[in-house]
Amino acid sequence: MIGIDTNILVRYLTRDDETQFLLAQQLIRNQISIGERIFISLLVILETEWVLRSRYKAPKQQIARIFNDLLETRESVFEDEETLEEALHFWKDSNADFADCMIVAKTRRMGCSELVTFDERAASLPGTLLLTSKHQQ
Repeated sequence: MIGIDTNILVRYLTRDDETQFLLAQQLIRNQISIGERIFISLLVILETEWVLRSRYKAPKQQIARIFNDLLETRESVFEDEETLEEALHFWKDSNADFADCMIVAKTRRMGCSELVTFDERAASLPGTLLLTSKHQQ
């Protein structure tokens, strides 16, 4: 099994550079042809979401669909797939950033009772606590 970096995944998903797309596609096809899977880390997923949103202006629904499609492929292996699935679940119904959803999901999976934050949007997610001055009294 090999891992792929964000730039490989983004080229494969966006096909914005034909030469790099073809190289990424060939790499993935070669791995599949020898019965190997592709490893995608949570950091690569986080960075991919940021690139698709900021550089390519992809809407949240499109990014979520891309990630869900990737999760359904047998050719991909994800670091902590359950965290990614939970983060996507949080993200679809919230106005929190995807990174915040991932942080909350990972924190919960690590056994924490809650994530404490100053971020009001993140604090809208289950399992979070907004830290305010009233907590100092």
